[in-house]
Amino acid sequence: MEKQYTAVLVLEDGTTCYGQAFGAIGTTGGEICFNTGMTGYQEVFTDPSYYGQVLIMNNAHIGNYGVMDADVESDSIKIKGLIGRNLEDLFSRKMAKGSLDEYLKSQNLVAIEGVDTRALVAHIRSKGAMNCIISSEILDAGALKKKLDEVPDMDGLELASIVSTKVPYELGDANSPIKIAVLDYGTKRNILSCMVERGAHVKVFPAKTPVEELKKFNPAGYFISNGPGDPAAMDYAVETLKNILKEEKPIFGICLGHQLLALANDIPTFKMHHGHRGLNHPVKNVVSGRCEITTQNHGFGVDPEAVKKAEHIEITHVNLNDQSIEGIRVKGKQAFSVQYHPEATPGPHDSRYLFDEFIEMVRKDLTRN
Repeated sequence: MEKQYTAVLVLEDGTTCYGQAFGAIGTTGGEICFNTGMTGYQEVFTDPSYYGQVLIMNNAHIGNYGVMDADVESDSIKIKGLIGRNLEDLFSRKMAKGSLDEYLKSQNLVAIEGVDTRALVAHIRSKGAMNCIISSEILDAGALKKKLDEVPDMDGLELASIVSTKVPYELGDANSPIKIAVLDYGTKRNILSCMVERGAHVKVFPAKTPVEELKKFNPAGYFISNGPGDPAAMDYAVETLKNILKEEKPIFGICLGHQLLALANDIPTFKMHHGHRGLNHPVKNVVSGRCEITTQNHGFGVDPEAVKKAEHIEITHVNLNDQSIEGIRVKGKQAFSVQYHPEATPGPHDSRYLFDEFIEMVRKDLTRN
């Protein structure tokens, strides 16, 4: 593909990078973050948890196997912008329906390539998460720095209700007794598939659905989904989860759902320095003693000191890189959560046993009742 346009990237701290435009021509801003995965770029781009963020793909070549409909995790690209070293227009996969450039243009996503992404990632690891802006139409760095002031800070930002479904929908066998009510704060399609494949009938509800409406479905269990933004800004979700906990039914939370379960048990969350995003994060299951290589995508975490002091919370998983809290269980309840993504699209399948445990928990609870 002939490169016709220059593009500029400006960070909140004044760092400026010049490269070539890729995808749509325009201007976009958000919180800069990075993903270290070598593959699975289309799944990453369509993950609702990335809403509001400009993503650096740290692998040197992105786009070299094209795009196809089967690889999406939601109905559209959710990242705000893309930064790459080499964003490839040519692709080798025969099954692919088109190129990355065509895909980004069809979704009106602004991207920049020709950037030293490894140096940029090292800078963010040192300086921490911050906002940035990309433009292929405004090339004056000073003007872009002023425009960057309009980009909202992720700390305190509620985004889950934006990416959530607007109307309830159902998947799986409608005759299955394993009825799971899914609170959609930005759920990925493969999370739902992992439950349906295990015999569940799931009904996905909008983020701000009141608990009385959830109960009309007569669920056997509840799933609290992943999603974007600051969990501490989601008072409505915390209140709903507190009411769900009173029902004494099985509850499973992933990522944002993990943070909300902590908040519902008076454990605070915090903004991480630069977050965890990638396909190779080592996590230890402290209950079994086994280690898992996990897929992660989060910029907020659960306060580790508060968890350790909480007598009613058991720590089940820890991150082996920084000892951050990766899993909890509420004592005396059938409620547990993990910070990482066991559905792993993309990524290793080490942690999919958690879906087995959740569905088995629901089955046993149905037998008792």
